[in-house]
Amino acid sequence: MAEETIFSKIIRKEIPADVLYQDDLVTAFRDINPRAPVHILVVPNKLIPTTNDVNIEDELALGRMVTVAKKLAADEGIAEDGYRLIMNCNQHGGQEVYHIHMHLVGGRALGPMVVS
Repeated sequence: MAEETIFSKIIRKEIPADVLYQDDLVTAFRDINPRAPVHILVVPNKLIPTTNDVNIEDELALGRMVTVAKKLAADEGIAEDGYRLIMNCNQHGGQEVYHIHMHLVGGRALGPMVVS
């Protein structure tokens, strides 16, 4: 069993967060340390530590993450100008919380995707 994360506690409403969306598969909430005017995290309700741990039965939740991100981008008024969806994996990928999550960032030009 994977270790409990802060995201698990947010999903279960055990700690406060600015939750924008929740259903039986995913939860979305504002990042507490935003890197852009809009910075929302979309997480599966099931604890999956990294993308290396994704299984075929997780496809519905991962697809829902994308459709929820699309909806939230429209709700936040950033869909037309554009936004970025980011998933990090493990240390070299910049993953900080070991519960997979998608960053929805936008609201300004974001610059290069990777800086050397």
